[in-house]
Amino acid sequence: MAAVAKPAPLLLIEDTPSLQMVYRSVLTTAGHEVRTAATAAEGMRAFQESGARIVLLDLMLPDRDGLLVMQDMLSLRPGTHIIVITANASINKAVEAMRAGAHDFLVKPFDEARFLSAVENAGAPPAGQRPARTSVAAPRNAELAESAGQAQEIFIGSSAAMSRVHAKIRSVAPSMATVFITGESGTGKELCALAIHANSPRHGGPFIALNCGAIPQDLLESEVFGHIKGSFTGAISDKPGAAAAADGGTLFLDEICEMAPALQTKLLRFLQTSTVQPVGATRPRKVNVRIVCATNRDPLDAVRRGEFREDLYYRLFVVPVHMPPLRDRGDDVIEIAQAALHRFAREEGRQFDGLSADVCNLFRSLPWPGNVRQLLNVMRNVVVLHDGGRVELSMLPDVLGDPAAPAAAAVPVASAPLKLEGLIGRSMAEVERLVIEETIARHGGSVTKASRVLDLSPSTIYRKLESWGSKA
Repeated sequence: MAAVAKPAPLLLIEDTPSLQMVYRSVLTTAGHEVRTAATAAEGMRAFQESGARIVLLDLMLPDRDGLLVMQDMLSLRPGTHIIVITANASINKAVEAMRAGAHDFLVKPFDEARFLSAVENAGAPPAGQRPARTSVAAPRNAELAESAGQAQEIFIGSSAAMSRVHAKIRSVAPSMATVFITGESGTGKELCALAIHANSPRHGGPFIALNCGAIPQDLLESEVFGHIKGSFTGAISDKPGAAAAADGGTLFLDEICEMAPALQTKLLRFLQTSTVQPVGATRPRKVNVRIVCATNRDPLDAVRRGEFREDLYYRLFVVPVHMPPLRDRGDDVIEIAQAALHRFAREEGRQFDGLSADVCNLFRSLPWPGNVRQLLNVMRNVVVLHDGGRVELSMLPDVLGDPAAPAAAAVPVASAPLKLEGLIGRSMAEVERLVIEETIARHGGSVTKASRVLDLSPSTIYRKLESWGSKA
Protein backbone atom coordinates (compact mmCIF):
# COMPACT_ATOMS: atom_id res chain seq x y z
CA MET A 1 0.00 0.00 0.00
CA ALA A 2 1.50 3.33 -1.04
CA ALA A 3 2.33 5.75 1.74
CA VAL A 4 0.23 8.88 1.93
CA ALA A 5 2.34 11.94 1.12
CA LYS A 6 2.85 14.14 4.15
CA PRO A 7 1.61 17.68 3.56
CA ALA A 8 4.25 20.39 3.43
CA PRO A 9 4.52 22.53 6.59
CA LEU A 10 3.33 26.10 6.78
CA LEU A 11 6.14 28.63 6.56
CA LEU A 12 6.00 31.56 8.99
CA ILE A 13 8.43 34.44 8.35
CA GLU A 14 8.23 36.93 11.25
CA ASP A 15 11.19 38.83 12.71
CA THR A 16 9.64 39.73 16.09
CA PRO A 17 10.42 36.76 18.42
CA SER A 18 7.37 37.20 20.65
CA LEU A 19 4.96 37.40 17.71
CA GLN A 20 6.63 34.46 16.00
CA MET A 21 6.11 32.41 19.15
CA VAL A 22 2.43 33.43 19.44
CA TYR A 23 1.64 32.76 15.77
CA ARG A 24 3.39 29.40 15.86
CA SER A 25 1.52 28.39 19.02
CA VAL A 26 -1.84 29.26 17.47
CA LEU A 27 -1.05 27.31 14.30
CA THR A 28 0.32 24.20 16.03
CA THR A 29 -2.65 24.13 18.43
CA ALA A 30 -4.89 24.14 15.35
CA GLY A 31 -3.02 21.06 14.05
CA HIS A 32 -0.63 22.64 11.56
CA GLU A 33 3.03 21.78 11.17
CA VAL A 34 4.99 25.04 11.11
CA ARG A 35 8.48 26.03 10.03
CA THR A 36 9.70 29.49 11.05
CA ALA A 37 12.22 32.07 9.89
CA ALA A 38 13.14 35.54 11.16
CA THR A 39 14.76 37.09 8.08
CA ALA A 40 14.19 37.18 4.33
CA ALA A 41 17.32 35.09 3.70
CA GLU A 42 16.27 32.40 6.21
CA GLY A 43 12.77 32.47 4.79
CA MET A 44 13.90 31.87 1.20
CA ARG A 45 16.08 28.94 2.30
CA ALA A 46 13.21 27.41 4.27
CA PHE A 47 10.84 27.99 1.36
CA GLN A 48 13.08 26.08 -1.05
CA GLU A 49 13.82 23.26 1.41
CA SER A 50 10.34 22.71 2.85
CA GLY A 51 8.19 22.89 -0.27
CA ALA A 52 5.74 25.07 1.65
CA ARG A 53 2.52 25.88 -0.22
CA ILE A 54 1.22 28.34 2.38
CA VAL A 55 3.48 31.16 3.59
CA LEU A 56 2.72 33.72 6.29
CA LEU A 57 5.02 36.62 5.47
CA ASP A 58 5.69 39.78 7.48
CA LEU A 59 6.29 42.62 5.01
CA MET A 60 8.68 44.47 7.35
CA LEU A 61 11.80 42.29 7.53
CA PRO A 62 15.23 43.46 8.74
CA ASP A 63 17.18 42.45 5.62
CA ARG A 64 14.75 42.88 2.71
CA ASP A 65 11.36 44.22 1.65
CA GLY A 66 8.74 41.50 2.14
CA LEU A 67 7.07 42.32 -1.21
CA LEU A 68 10.29 41.46 -3.03
CA VAL A 69 10.54 38.20 -1.09
CA MET A 70 6.97 37.38 -2.10
CA GLN A 71 7.73 38.03 -5.78
CA ASP A 72 10.75 35.68 -5.61
CA MET A 73 8.65 32.95 -4.01
CA LEU A 74 5.89 33.24 -6.58
CA SER A 75 8.40 33.11 -9.43
CA LEU A 76 9.76 29.84 -8.01
CA ARG A 77 6.35 28.30 -7.18
CA PRO A 78 3.48 30.30 -8.73
CA GLY A 79 0.83 28.22 -6.94
CA THR A 80 2.00 29.28 -3.46
CA HIS A 81 -0.61 30.97 -1.28
CA ILE A 82 1.09 33.84 0.52
CA ILE A 83 -0.66 35.61 3.39
CA VAL A 84 1.09 38.92 4.01
CA ILE A 85 1.20 40.53 7.46
CA THR A 86 1.93 44.15 8.27
CA ALA A 87 1.46 46.68 11.06
CA ASN A 88 0.56 49.32 8.48
CA ALA A 89 -3.24 49.73 8.67
CA SER A 90 -3.41 51.64 5.38
CA ILE A 91 -5.27 49.84 2.61
CA ASN A 92 -2.71 50.99 0.01
CA LYS A 93 -0.18 48.45 1.31
CA ALA A 94 -2.80 45.72 1.05
CA VAL A 95 -3.57 46.64 -2.55
CA GLU A 96 0.11 46.67 -3.50
CA ALA A 97 0.52 43.19 -2.05
CA MET A 98 -2.63 41.88 -3.72
CA ARG A 99 -1.63 43.30 -7.09
CA ALA A 100 1.69 41.48 -6.68
CA GLY A 101 -0.09 38.15 -6.10
CA ALA A 102 -0.75 37.77 -2.35
CA HIS A 103 -3.57 35.39 -1.42
CA ASP A 104 -4.72 37.31 1.67
CA PHE A 105 -3.74 40.19 3.90
CA LEU A 106 -3.65 40.60 7.70
CA VAL A 107 -3.21 43.88 9.58
CA LYS A 108 -1.71 43.74 13.07
CA PRO A 109 -3.27 43.33 15.53
CA PHE A 110 -5.66 40.61 14.33
CA ASP A 111 -7.59 38.05 16.34
CA GLU A 112 -7.02 34.30 16.34
CA ALA A 113 -10.21 33.54 14.40
CA ARG A 114 -9.25 35.88 11.54
CA PHE A 115 -5.73 34.42 11.51
CA LEU A 116 -6.86 30.80 11.29
CA SER A 117 -9.61 31.66 8.80
CA ALA A 118 -7.00 33.13 6.43
CA VAL A 119 -4.88 29.97 6.72
CA GLU A 120 -7.92 27.73 6.23
CA ASN A 121 -8.98 29.61 3.10
CA ALA A 122 -5.45 29.40 1.71
CA GLY A 123 -5.48 25.61 2.17
CA ALA A 124 -8.96 25.07 0.69
CA PRO A 125 -9.30 22.74 -2.35
CA PRO A 126 -8.90 24.28 -5.80
CA ALA A 127 -11.87 25.86 -7.56
CA GLY A 128 -14.15 23.20 -9.01
CA GLN A 129 -13.72 20.96 -5.94
CA ARG A 130 -15.57 23.35 -3.62
CA PRO A 131 -18.38 25.91 -3.85
CA ALA A 132 -17.32 28.99 -5.78
CA ARG A 133 -16.26 31.81 -3.48
CA THR A 134 -14.26 34.95 -4.05
CA SER A 135 -11.93 36.44 -1.48
CA VAL A 136 -11.67 40.22 -1.69
CA ALA A 137 -9.27 41.02 1.15
CA ALA A 138 -8.28 43.70 -1.30
CA PRO A 139 -9.45 43.95 -4.92
CA ARG A 140 -7.23 41.58 -6.92
CA ASN A 141 -9.44 40.05 -9.65
CA ALA A 142 -8.64 41.10 -13.21
CA GLU A 143 -11.90 43.01 -13.51
CA LEU A 144 -11.08 44.95 -10.32
CA ALA A 145 -7.55 45.94 -11.35
CA GLU A 146 -8.50 49.56 -11.87
CA SER A 147 -10.30 49.63 -8.52
CA ALA A 148 -7.14 48.27 -6.93
CA GLY A 149 -5.08 51.07 -8.40
CA GLN A 150 -7.55 53.70 -7.24
CA ALA A 151 -7.71 52.16 -3.77
CA GLN A 152 -3.96 52.41 -3.49
CA GLU A 153 -4.17 56.18 -3.96
CA ILE A 154 -7.52 56.95 -2.30
CA PHE A 155 -6.45 55.49 1.04
CA ILE A 156 -3.03 57.15 0.99
CA GLY A 157 -2.61 60.03 3.41
CA SER A 158 -2.25 60.74 7.11
CA SER A 159 -4.79 63.54 7.46
CA ALA A 160 -7.04 63.56 10.51
CA ALA A 161 -10.08 63.07 8.27
CA MET A 162 -8.72 59.86 6.73
CA SER A 163 -7.41 58.63 10.08
CA ARG A 164 -11.00 58.74 11.33
CA VAL A 165 -12.13 56.72 8.30
CA HIS A 166 -9.44 54.08 8.92
CA ALA A 167 -10.43 53.85 12.59
CA LYS A 168 -14.12 53.51 11.72
CA ILE A 169 -13.40 50.76 9.17
CA ARG A 170 -11.32 48.80 11.69
CA SER A 171 -14.06 49.12 14.32
CA VAL A 172 -17.08 48.24 12.19
CA ALA A 173 -15.61 45.61 9.85
CA PRO A 174 -15.73 42.63 12.29
CA SER A 175 -19.43 43.19 13.07
CA MET A 176 -22.59 42.36 11.13
CA ALA A 177 -23.90 45.94 11.43
CA THR A 178 -25.22 47.64 8.30
CA VAL A 179 -22.89 50.43 7.16
CA PHE A 180 -24.08 53.58 5.39
CA ILE A 181 -21.29 55.37 3.49
CA THR A 182 -21.79 58.97 2.46
CA GLY A 183 -19.57 61.32 0.50
CA GLU A 184 -19.24 63.27 -2.70
CA SER A 185 -18.66 61.57 -6.05
CA GLY A 186 -15.06 60.48 -6.49
CA THR A 187 -14.20 60.13 -2.79
CA GLY A 188 -13.95 56.31 -2.89
CA LYS A 189 -17.17 55.06 -1.33
CA GLU A 190 -17.08 51.67 -3.07
CA LEU A 191 -13.45 51.20 -2.12
CA CYS A 192 -14.40 51.96 1.48
CA ALA A 193 -17.05 49.23 1.24
CA LEU A 194 -14.41 46.86 -0.15
CA ALA A 195 -12.11 47.64 2.78
CA ILE A 196 -14.93 46.88 5.25
CA HIS A 197 -15.61 43.57 3.52
CA ALA A 198 -11.89 42.73 3.33
CA ASN A 199 -11.40 43.15 7.07
CA SER A 200 -14.59 41.32 8.08
CA PRO A 201 -15.12 37.64 8.91
CA ARG A 202 -16.85 37.49 5.50
CA HIS A 203 -13.68 38.34 3.58
CA GLY A 204 -13.65 34.85 2.02
CA GLY A 205 -17.17 35.29 0.66
CA PRO A 206 -18.39 37.27 -2.36
CA PHE A 207 -18.47 41.06 -2.57
CA ILE A 208 -21.33 42.05 -4.88
CA ALA A 209 -21.69 45.72 -5.89
CA LEU A 210 -24.84 47.11 -7.47
CA ASN A 211 -25.28 50.71 -8.63
CA CYS A 212 -28.95 51.52 -8.06
CA GLY A 213 -28.67 54.68 -10.17
CA ALA A 214 -27.24 52.98 -13.25
CA ILE A 215 -29.94 50.33 -13.73
CA PRO A 216 -33.35 51.11 -15.29
CA GLN A 217 -36.01 51.12 -12.58
CA ASP A 218 -38.07 48.41 -14.29
CA LEU A 219 -35.06 46.04 -14.18
CA LEU A 220 -33.77 46.93 -10.73
CA GLU A 221 -35.96 44.45 -8.84
CA SER A 222 -34.70 41.63 -11.04
CA GLU A 223 -31.10 42.76 -10.57
CA VAL A 224 -31.45 42.79 -6.77
CA PHE A 225 -33.71 39.79 -6.14
CA GLY A 226 -33.44 37.81 -9.38
CA HIS A 227 -36.12 36.31 -11.59
CA ILE A 228 -37.48 33.01 -12.83
CA LYS A 229 -37.35 32.01 -16.50
CA GLY A 230 -40.45 33.28 -18.30
CA SER A 231 -41.52 35.63 -15.50
CA PHE A 232 -41.45 38.56 -17.95
CA THR A 233 -40.55 39.29 -21.58
CA GLY A 234 -36.83 38.75 -22.01
CA ALA A 235 -36.43 36.44 -18.98
CA ILE A 236 -34.94 33.59 -21.01
CA SER A 237 -33.31 31.88 -18.01
CA ASP A 238 -33.29 31.92 -14.22
CA LYS A 239 -31.23 34.69 -12.66
CA PRO A 240 -30.24 34.59 -8.97
CA GLY A 241 -29.97 38.35 -8.40
CA ALA A 242 -27.38 40.31 -6.42
CA ALA A 243 -28.83 39.48 -2.97
CA ALA A 244 -28.59 35.73 -3.57
CA ALA A 245 -25.18 36.05 -5.25
CA ALA A 246 -23.88 37.80 -2.13
CA ASP A 247 -24.95 34.94 0.17
CA GLY A 248 -22.20 34.46 2.74
CA GLY A 249 -20.62 37.79 1.84
CA THR A 250 -21.41 41.48 1.39
CA LEU A 251 -23.97 43.24 -0.80
CA PHE A 252 -22.98 46.81 -1.64
CA LEU A 253 -25.85 49.03 -2.83
CA ASP A 254 -24.42 52.22 -4.32
CA GLU A 255 -26.58 55.30 -4.96
CA ILE A 256 -29.20 53.81 -2.64
CA CYS A 257 -31.24 57.03 -2.65
CA GLU A 258 -31.99 56.50 -6.36
CA MET A 259 -33.94 53.31 -5.65
CA ALA A 260 -37.62 53.42 -6.69
CA PRO A 261 -40.14 53.63 -3.79
CA ALA A 262 -41.74 50.27 -4.65
CA LEU A 263 -38.38 48.51 -4.48
CA GLN A 264 -37.53 50.30 -1.23
CA THR A 265 -40.48 48.48 0.34
CA LYS A 266 -39.15 45.12 -0.84
CA LEU A 267 -35.64 45.96 0.35
CA LEU A 268 -37.04 46.78 3.79
CA ARG A 269 -38.77 43.39 3.91
CA PHE A 270 -35.53 41.72 2.82
CA LEU A 271 -33.67 43.41 5.68
CA GLN A 272 -36.33 42.30 8.16
CA THR A 273 -36.62 38.68 7.02
CA SER A 274 -33.27 37.91 5.32
CA THR A 275 -35.23 36.22 2.53
CA VAL A 276 -35.34 36.91 -1.20
CA GLN A 277 -38.14 36.08 -3.60
CA PRO A 278 -37.15 36.32 -7.27
CA VAL A 279 -39.62 37.82 -9.71
CA GLY A 280 -42.00 35.03 -10.70
CA ALA A 281 -41.03 32.72 -7.81
CA THR A 282 -43.65 31.29 -5.44
CA ARG A 283 -41.38 30.69 -2.45
CA PRO A 284 -38.79 32.91 -0.75
CA ARG A 285 -35.23 31.80 -0.10
CA LYS A 286 -33.18 32.47 3.04
CA VAL A 287 -29.81 34.19 2.52
CA ASN A 288 -27.06 35.39 4.82
CA VAL A 289 -25.92 38.79 3.56
CA ARG A 290 -24.33 41.86 5.10
CA ILE A 291 -25.57 45.15 3.64
CA VAL A 292 -23.30 48.12 2.95
CA CYS A 293 -24.85 51.04 1.09
CA ALA A 294 -23.71 54.44 -0.13
CA THR A 295 -24.96 57.69 -1.59
CA ASN A 296 -23.48 61.00 -2.76
CA ARG A 297 -26.61 62.81 -1.52
CA ASP A 298 -27.82 63.78 1.93
CA PRO A 299 -29.99 60.74 2.79
CA LEU A 300 -31.96 62.59 5.46
CA ASP A 301 -32.80 65.30 2.93
CA ALA A 302 -34.06 62.58 0.58
CA VAL A 303 -36.31 61.39 3.43
CA ARG A 304 -37.65 64.91 3.97
CA ARG A 305 -38.41 65.20 0.25
CA GLY A 306 -40.34 61.94 0.31
CA GLU A 307 -37.88 60.27 -2.06
CA PHE A 308 -36.59 57.75 0.49
CA ARG A 309 -38.58 55.79 3.06
CA GLU A 310 -37.96 56.96 6.61
CA ASP A 311 -38.24 53.44 8.09
CA LEU A 312 -35.72 52.15 5.52
CA TYR A 313 -33.38 55.04 6.31
CA TYR A 314 -33.32 54.16 10.01
CA ARG A 315 -32.92 50.48 9.19
CA LEU A 316 -29.86 51.16 7.02
CA PHE A 317 -28.31 54.12 8.85
CA VAL A 318 -26.80 52.01 11.66
CA VAL A 319 -23.10 52.85 11.35
CA PRO A 320 -22.41 55.92 9.19
CA VAL A 321 -19.02 56.36 7.52
CA HIS A 322 -18.33 59.66 5.76
CA MET A 323 -15.67 59.75 3.05
CA PRO A 324 -14.14 63.25 3.24
CA PRO A 325 -13.77 65.38 0.10
CA LEU A 326 -10.21 65.83 -1.12
CA ARG A 327 -10.26 69.56 -0.30
CA ASP A 328 -10.62 68.67 3.41
CA ARG A 329 -7.67 66.27 3.46
CA GLY A 330 -4.79 68.78 3.58
CA ASP A 331 -1.50 67.49 2.22
CA ASP A 332 -3.03 64.14 1.31
CA VAL A 333 -3.58 65.67 -2.15
CA ILE A 334 0.21 65.87 -2.66
CA GLU A 335 0.81 62.32 -1.43
CA ILE A 336 -1.95 60.96 -3.66
CA ALA A 337 -0.68 62.91 -6.68
CA GLN A 338 2.88 61.66 -6.17
CA ALA A 339 1.73 58.04 -5.80
CA ALA A 340 -0.50 58.29 -8.88
CA LEU A 341 2.32 59.90 -10.87
CA HIS A 342 4.69 57.03 -10.07
CA ARG A 343 2.05 54.36 -10.79
CA PHE A 344 0.99 55.84 -14.14
CA ALA A 345 4.62 56.49 -15.15
CA ARG A 346 5.45 52.85 -14.43
CA GLU A 347 2.45 51.69 -16.48
CA GLU A 348 3.40 53.97 -19.40
CA GLY A 349 7.14 53.22 -19.21
CA ARG A 350 8.16 56.82 -18.44
CA GLN A 351 10.30 58.53 -15.80
CA PHE A 352 8.98 61.49 -13.78
CA ASP A 353 10.77 63.30 -10.95
CA GLY A 354 7.82 64.41 -8.84
CA LEU A 355 5.89 67.68 -8.60
CA SER A 356 7.28 71.19 -8.64
CA ALA A 357 6.63 73.49 -5.66
CA ASP A 358 4.25 75.59 -7.79
CA VAL A 359 2.19 72.54 -8.71
CA CYS A 360 2.05 71.46 -5.06
CA ASN A 361 0.83 74.90 -4.01
CA LEU A 362 -1.81 74.92 -6.75
CA PHE A 363 -3.04 71.44 -5.85
CA ARG A 364 -3.41 72.47 -2.20
CA SER A 365 -5.53 75.47 -3.19
CA LEU A 366 -7.92 73.80 -5.64
CA PRO A 367 -11.39 72.73 -4.44
CA TRP A 368 -11.27 69.47 -6.48
CA PRO A 369 -15.01 69.07 -7.16
CA GLY A 370 -14.31 65.64 -8.67
CA ASN A 371 -12.23 64.64 -5.64
CA VAL A 372 -9.64 61.83 -5.94
CA ARG A 373 -11.10 60.65 -9.24
CA GLN A 374 -10.46 64.09 -10.74
CA LEU A 375 -6.92 64.21 -9.37
CA LEU A 376 -6.14 60.77 -10.82
CA ASN A 377 -7.41 61.91 -14.22
CA VAL A 378 -5.16 64.98 -14.05
CA MET A 379 -2.09 62.87 -13.24
CA ARG A 380 -2.92 60.36 -15.98
CA ASN A 381 -3.23 63.27 -18.46
CA VAL A 382 0.20 64.59 -17.45
CA VAL A 383 1.89 61.21 -17.83
CA VAL A 384 0.29 60.37 -21.18
CA LEU A 385 1.00 63.74 -22.81
CA HIS A 386 4.57 64.33 -21.53
CA ASP A 387 7.80 62.36 -21.72
CA GLY A 388 8.94 62.83 -18.13
CA GLY A 389 10.86 65.12 -15.83
CA ARG A 390 9.45 67.26 -13.05
CA VAL A 391 5.76 68.13 -13.35
CA GLU A 392 5.41 71.89 -13.91
CA LEU A 393 2.36 74.15 -14.12
CA SER A 394 2.60 74.27 -17.91
CA MET A 395 2.13 70.49 -18.07
CA LEU A 396 -1.25 70.50 -16.32
CA PRO A 397 -4.42 70.03 -18.43
CA ASP A 398 -6.38 73.09 -19.51
CA VAL A 399 -9.41 72.01 -17.47
CA LEU A 400 -7.64 73.28 -14.36
CA GLY A 401 -7.66 76.78 -15.80
CA ASP A 402 -4.85 79.23 -16.42
CA PRO A 403 -1.91 78.18 -14.20
CA ALA A 404 -0.90 81.81 -13.87
CA ALA A 405 -4.33 82.84 -12.58
CA PRO A 406 -5.08 83.15 -8.87
CA ALA A 407 -5.99 79.91 -7.11
CA ALA A 408 -9.61 80.91 -6.72
CA ALA A 409 -9.96 81.18 -10.49
CA ALA A 410 -8.17 77.92 -11.26
CA VAL A 411 -11.36 75.91 -11.76
CA PRO A 412 -14.22 76.43 -14.20
CA VAL A 413 -16.88 78.87 -13.07
CA ALA A 414 -20.31 79.67 -14.40
CA SER A 415 -20.29 81.82 -17.51
CA ALA A 416 -22.71 84.29 -15.93
CA PRO A 417 -23.81 85.07 -12.38
CA LEU A 418 -27.04 83.45 -11.23
CA LYS A 419 -29.96 85.84 -11.61
CA LEU A 420 -32.31 85.68 -8.64
CA GLU A 421 -35.04 87.96 -9.97
CA GLY A 422 -36.89 85.16 -11.71
CA LEU A 423 -36.55 82.78 -8.75
CA ILE A 424 -37.67 84.89 -5.80
CA GLY A 425 -41.26 84.15 -4.90
CA ARG A 426 -41.27 80.68 -6.44
CA SER A 427 -41.50 77.42 -4.49
CA MET A 428 -38.40 75.23 -4.08
CA ALA A 429 -39.98 72.65 -6.37
CA GLU A 430 -40.34 75.27 -9.11
CA VAL A 431 -36.78 76.50 -8.57
CA GLU A 432 -35.49 72.95 -8.78
CA ARG A 433 -37.29 72.38 -12.06
CA LEU A 434 -36.04 75.64 -13.57
CA VAL A 435 -32.44 74.92 -12.57
CA ILE A 436 -32.48 71.36 -13.89
CA GLU A 437 -34.15 72.25 -17.19
CA GLU A 438 -31.87 75.26 -17.74
CA THR A 439 -28.78 73.17 -17.00
CA ILE A 440 -29.88 70.54 -19.52
CA ALA A 441 -30.52 73.25 -22.11
CA ARG A 442 -27.07 74.81 -21.57
CA HIS A 443 -25.49 71.41 -22.22
CA GLY A 444 -27.22 70.79 -25.53
CA GLY A 445 -29.99 68.65 -24.07
CA SER A 446 -27.52 66.15 -22.54
CA VAL A 447 -28.86 64.73 -19.28
CA THR A 448 -25.54 62.99 -18.67
CA LYS A 449 -23.58 66.26 -18.78
CA ALA A 450 -26.21 68.06 -16.70
CA SER A 451 -26.09 65.30 -14.08
CA ARG A 452 -22.36 65.87 -13.60
CA VAL A 453 -22.82 69.61 -13.12
CA LEU A 454 -25.76 69.17 -10.72
CA ASP A 455 -24.11 66.24 -8.87
CA LEU A 456 -27.23 64.11 -9.42
CA SER A 457 -27.51 60.69 -11.01
CA PRO A 458 -28.98 60.61 -14.54
CA SER A 459 -31.77 58.32 -13.32
CA THR A 460 -32.88 60.96 -10.79
CA ILE A 461 -33.08 63.62 -13.50
CA TYR A 462 -34.96 61.32 -15.88
CA ARG A 463 -37.45 60.51 -13.12
CA LYS A 464 -38.02 64.20 -12.41
CA LEU A 465 -38.43 64.99 -16.12
CA GLU A 466 -40.99 62.22 -16.43
CA SER A 467 -42.95 63.56 -13.48
CA TRP A 468 -42.90 67.07 -15.02
CA GLY A 469 -43.93 65.76 -18.42
CA SER A 470 -40.71 67.14 -19.95
CA LYS A 471 -38.51 65.62 -22.63
CA ALA A 472 -34.74 65.77 -22.67
